[in-house]
Amino acid sequence: MRPPLLWYLFGREGAKLYQALYRKWRPLTFADVIGQQHITDTLRAQLQSGRLSHAYLFTGTRGTGKTTCAKILARAVNCENPQNGDPCGVCPACKGILDGSVLDVTEIDAASNNGVDNIRELRDETRYTPAQVKKRVFIIDEVHMLSLGAFNALLKTLEEPPAHVLFILATTELHKVPATILSRCQRFDFRRIGAEDIARRLLDIAGKEGIALSEGAARLIARLADGAMRDALSMLDRAAAAGAVDEDAVTAALGVLGQDDGIQLAGHLKNCDLAAAITLLDEYYNAGRDLGAVFDQMLGLIRDALLVKTAKGDVSALISPAYSVKTLQKLCDGLAASTLLAWSRVIGQSLDRMRSAASRRVEAELCAVRLCSLGADSYDTLSGRVEAIEEKLAHGIPVAAGRASAAPQQADDTPPPPGDEDGPPPPSDEDAPVWLDEERGAPAAPAAPARKAAQPKASAPQDWPHWPALLQALAGKINTGAHTNLGLSAKGVLEDGALIILCEDSITAMLAGAEPTIKAIREQAAVLNGAPIKVKVREADDTPVKKDNKAVDELLGRAKAFDIQVKEL
Repeated sequence: MRPPLLWYLFGREGAKLYQALYRKWRPLTFADVIGQQHITDTLRAQLQSGRLSHAYLFTGTRGTGKTTCAKILARAVNCENPQNGDPCGVCPACKGILDGSVLDVTEIDAASNNGVDNIRELRDETRYTPAQVKKRVFIIDEVHMLSLGAFNALLKTLEEPPAHVLFILATTELHKVPATILSRCQRFDFRRIGAEDIARRLLDIAGKEGIALSEGAARLIARLADGAMRDALSMLDRAAAAGAVDEDAVTAALGVLGQDDGIQLAGHLKNCDLAAAITLLDEYYNAGRDLGAVFDQMLGLIRDALLVKTAKGDVSALISPAYSVKTLQKLCDGLAASTLLAWSRVIGQSLDRMRSAASRRVEAELCAVRLCSLGADSYDTLSGRVEAIEEKLAHGIPVAAGRASAAPQQADDTPPPPGDEDGPPPPSDEDAPVWLDEERGAPAAPAAPARKAAQPKASAPQDWPHWPALLQALAGKINTGAHTNLGLSAKGVLEDGALIILCEDSITAMLAGAEPTIKAIREQAAVLNGAPIKVKVREADDTPVKKDNKAVDELLGRAKAFDIQVKEL
């Protein structure tokens, strides 16, 4: 004979199937609800005084207890022996509603019953008095999914329902509920549950379930749950499948970033150690972790670090429980607030690109490259970049200075004599300039070889030997930010008898060329040179372009004709 269906459902010995933790430990009284005391106290006071409304609207993010409180309220209004506003849980009404045998309490999913006909059927049912309990209760979950016609069909009934009817609406998207519905309900806003409350609840449930849950793992799950108790219990359920639950078990089961992993990755980015950061990302990728979730959690770490870095008071209650203030303070040494803000901007942009990227791994690695090589464009303001450089220098963190960090050319490194094999070849007669006779317009005799050697056509740029001394002389005479940028991102070279300040970026060039900085540079350069010297500021990648200026050339020609000396600036 074929075994009965219950044999398949409960097994040969009648053992029940496993029930998820969030269902098994759903609160049965208002006192068991976590983190919503402002709502549960009000509902219990209304139940005790008998001043119940005919319609309630529960709104808030997922997993905060909206449906749970709706079911508790449905049992409490029909309980035969309520206890301080809570249902007793032992009377026939409480037991019947709890096991679903009382048909007078109806729970409707508006996501699948959102048409006008569904609401008309519900409206017709409100005419009938309850058969087993005191009130008929209609719980409409995700009420924002109702169509406009369905909302209109519900309006009149919701405004003046029969005395034996109670409506409880629940939604996660309040902005989609029409104002006409809102005005007919008592609205209760459910808050996100605090991470400390979630962690304590997890430890309590784990103790009763016989799950070895460490405090660090409970804090990590509480942080990942983002204020949703149901999500936290689901994560605990997944992590407990392999036995004892510690931080490593949680990160392995959920594929997320652990506390130490986040600090380690941030440390590599702080030290601009790109190879170590890419290696760590490769380990996460091979372990099956979502790299998008990894950087999303990095944003949470950056947020906590910014609070520790910028807040003046105690922020231990504001940061995530996964990190200690001491750990974050150690991470922030050498990191300016402007750098953390730049990190958050780069990560946010990379997360947007990851959603449509062909390879999320490549995009994640490119994000690490950008974080390790922040440029001037990554900062909001110039003062932010200067702050980042000064923060690194104050904590002894090396700053990439490019060519500016190279040692200046020594004084004894004189160019080789013209006869040396490695020196430049002597100019040929073909390279000799040809001068025109002003009166006849005929070519004049070429200049003497001695004059040709004394005035070469174009001298190759070479390091100015007085550049380190110039930086020391400018200390205290120009802006601190300009002086810092000149020392890190600029160098001085001689080109055609002029001092050229080669800057690695546009910001350093702007600082050096601004008044009164350029004036102070000219003054100190003249002192070190022993004579006035022309000073020009140029970006390293820019090549000077000579522009023809006929008016200036004509003016110089007339001055020469009258034997007037003109000094070029």
